[in-house]
Amino acid sequence: MTLSTTAVVVCRYDALLPERGVAALLGVLQVALFRTFDGEVFALGNQDPVSGANVMSRGIVGSRGDVPTVASPMFKQVYDLRTGVCLDDPSLVLSVYPVRVVDGEVIVGD
Repeated sequence: MTLSTTAVVVCRYDALLPERGVAALLGVLQVALFRTFDGEVFALGNQDPVSGANVMSRGIVGSRGDVPTVASPMFKQVYDLRTGVCLDDPSLVLSVYPVRVVDGEVIVGD
């Protein structure tokens, strides 16, 4: 699923706590936002590909080597925050959305 080309201001950057996720509703699309300890922000689909539940924003943020990750809170599959690809089963993929921080605001979309 792709986000429209319209960029949406979702929240203030400082509202995102490091190593925690939050869910945002953009129209009918649920997006999970994550901020890592090094300050990067990622936007992924909030729907767990295995269970179908919209819970990825509640996942455990961490890393495998140099790869920033989130583990599904349902069945613990681990996903690369940069690509959305599951490190345990590459056939499972989360949608990835463009995200940037401008003037302290988190913007999702192109």
